[in-house]
Amino acid sequence: MNPLTSLRSDVHSAATWSIVLSAFMMFAGILGLAVPGMTGLAATLVFGWLLLFSGALHLGYAWRASGARAVTWEILIALVYGAIGFYLLTRPVLGLAALTFALATYLVCEAILEFALAFALRPLPGTGWLLFDGVLTLLLSVLIVTGWPASSAWAVGTVVAVSMFFSGMTRLMLSLAVRKITA
Repeated sequence: MNPLTSLRSDVHSAATWSIVLSAFMMFAGILGLAVPGMTGLAATLVFGWLLLFSGALHLGYAWRASGARAVTWEILIALVYGAIGFYLLTRPVLGLAALTFALATYLVCEAILEFALAFALRPLPGTGWLLFDGVLTLLLSVLIVTGWPASSAWAVGTVVAVSMFFSGMTRLMLSLAVRKITA
């Protein structure tokens, strides 16, 4: 068999599996939009486990760090990660409220940066879109903050679900393009 034909076949097969994964990601995004509160709680639990795992890794790295100062910092970071992860896992509803507030804070910061970038690039074409994006981002953050903590029931879950859907859509488009090239 020709090596090029074999490579094309492998890439085509991988693209097919990528299309299947894309469909599952998009379905998960739609399901997440249907139950954003549950999606937010699930994201909180996953984030809690990731923080616990990261804390354990930092604690393990403290054994390999050189110098008392480095060891101390690694242990402190491990304790902070572990404590926050434990908090999120043992109090997921309160953790979701905290993550929602953090999301709103992040969106305010993003809006400020988009305004600054739009101002800095204002003579260039297309900077109006940056300003528009900044306004929408700021409005979303205001919507989340003014409804907080009740907005915890939908904000994080909705953001995660929309992200999963569009990640699946992007993966699907790229996979279809690869299959078309290898056909």
